[in-house]
Amino acid sequence: MSCDIGLGRLEVCKDTIGGLRAVYLGNFGDIATVTYDSTDTDVIDALTGNPDAFKYELKGSSSFTETVVSSRETGTTYFEQVLELSLKKLTPKMHKELKLMSFGRLTAIVEDNNGNFFLAGLARGLEVTGGSVQTGAALADMNGYSITLTGEEPVPANFLDAAPASVGFTVVVGV
Repeated sequence: MSCDIGLGRLEVCKDTIGGLRAVYLGNFGDIATVTYDSTDTDVIDALTGNPDAFKYELKGSSSFTETVVSSRETGTTYFEQVLELSLKKLTPKMHKELKLMSFGRLTAIVEDNNGNFFLAGLARGLEVTGGSVQTGAALADMNGYSITLTGEEPVPANFLDAAPASVGFTVVVGV
C-alpha cells in the first residue's frame, strides 16, 4: 500500500534553534517544472521557469506553521501553511508591495535559522489572508507591517536541496 510508513526515529539532539532568517516571495505560476531528488521525492533539486525570489530579511517574531488537516470521514488530507511576517518600518514602496501581495497569489521560500529552505505554496499558492499597517502610540511600539499568508497544499512544504539561486530561482535582494 502506498501510504505505509517506512522508518522510525530516535530521539534527536538538542542542536537546533527556532525562528526565521528570511523569506523569499515569488509570483505563483512562475515555476514551470520541478525536479525532485531521485532518492527523496520530498526534496527539490532544481526547477525551470527561472522565477524571481524577492528576499525579505527577517528578525524577530515572524513564523511559519504547517498544520496537517486530515479527516477519516471524508478520506482527505491537506497541509495548511501559514506564514506570519513582521516587517519593520513603513515606506511608500512597501505599501505598494503589500497591495500587490494582497491582490495576487504567491509562493514563498522560507529560510529558517538552521539553514533549511522550504518551498510553500507550490501547487496552489499562498494568499494574504490578514495583516495590518501599524504605528504604535509609544516610541518603542511597532512601526511597520504584519502580514499573514495562508495556503492549502496537497503535500507538506518541500525542502530545497540548496539555496534558492542554486535550484533555479533568480534572487532579488532589497535595498
